[in-house]
Amino acid sequence: MTWKILLTDGLAQEGKVIIEAAGVADDKKGISAEELLKVIQDYDAMIVRGRTKVIQAVLNAGKNLKVVGRMGVGVDNIDLQAAKAQGVTVVNSPLATTVTVAELTMGLMLSLVRGIPRADAGMKSEQWLKKELKGSELYKKVLGVIGYGHIGEAVSHRAQAFDMQVLSFDPVRPKEEVHASGAKPVDFDTLLSKSDIITLHIPLINSTKHLLNEEAFNKMKDGVKIICAARGGVIDEAALLKALESGKVSGAGLDVFETEPPKDYKLTSLLNVIATPHIGAQTVEAQKRAAIDISTEVLNALDGKPLRWKIV
Repeated sequence: MTWKILLTDGLAQEGKVIIEAAGVADDKKGISAEELLKVIQDYDAMIVRGRTKVIQAVLNAGKNLKVVGRMGVGVDNIDLQAAKAQGVTVVNSPLATTVTVAELTMGLMLSLVRGIPRADAGMKSEQWLKKELKGSELYKKVLGVIGYGHIGEAVSHRAQAFDMQVLSFDPVRPKEEVHASGAKPVDFDTLLSKSDIITLHIPLINSTKHLLNEEAFNKMKDGVKIICAARGGVIDEAALLKALESGKVSGAGLDVFETEPPKDYKLTSLLNVIATPHIGAQTVEAQKRAAIDISTEVLNALDGKPLRWKIV
């Protein structure tokens, strides 16, 4: 059977080649929500990223829709309950961006402790800010990793190469696996109180929304630094702003936001905040891996073959 697959947010050529060997890859990158509702009935599957919202109305309109593939890890833009009710399989590609996001996390961490973006901006504006830029080392600092999946563990390995001590909070990951990776599993409050730097690698679900809130910040060390390249919404941005302005949190490196793009740039305009526009997965290598992984997984789902990353 020749499958017809809709691409709503683009796909690297390596993925299109895989699809076109078994069907049609119809690239409608940037398609509007209104147009999606009109055309989705013509497709057996769709591959999306975070921009496209696969809501119940889309799933209801997809009379022939059998599979939704989400490039990357997060599936918070897909109504999983509605998909299950409609008998639509949802798959993702959780391993493709592990290295890329872990490397960005370390980049944010290093930039934050050494003030690299501010130093560069000063040089470009012909300012010699040497006396103003006294940073700190990662060496022997305590890194708290919230969420110890593929990305969290990858960050842990890289942090250990800087001789950091790594604490991990993950209610699902077996403690023996965490120990074997060189990190120490602890409870949430212990991680908050003992960490010099905290990095989040968790999905946005009901139990993680605003996980870092005013109460959590109050339990942290004075001067703690926060890194988040996971999902916007896992940090209460109003509480973070307050903590940054008071000095409770001395700096933050953020790649994700509750609203993207942000409607209010007050948080990102602070000198002690380094912000990037959700570029965690934006490398050539990661996009190739994600395209290959998701295209293969979607076709396997359509063909009734065993799946590696089935969500529902």
